[in-house]
Amino acid sequence: MKVVALALLTGFIVGFIFAVFRLPIPAPPALAGITGIVGIYLGFKVYEWILPMIQDLLK
Repeated sequence: MKVVALALLTGFIVGFIFAVFRLPIPAPPALAGITGIVGIYLGFKVYEWILPMIQDLLK
């Protein structure tokens, strides 16, 4: 939970700094960005789930 809070705080600070300097936000549009992040996370988790099965087949 601490890591999640630190990530949220860091993102907030970066977003605030970008707004202060009137820079474009360094992220894709909201829904597309969130969907992409979820997709990356799910792909990583599926790989972790499938890897032991593949390693067992190769033995």
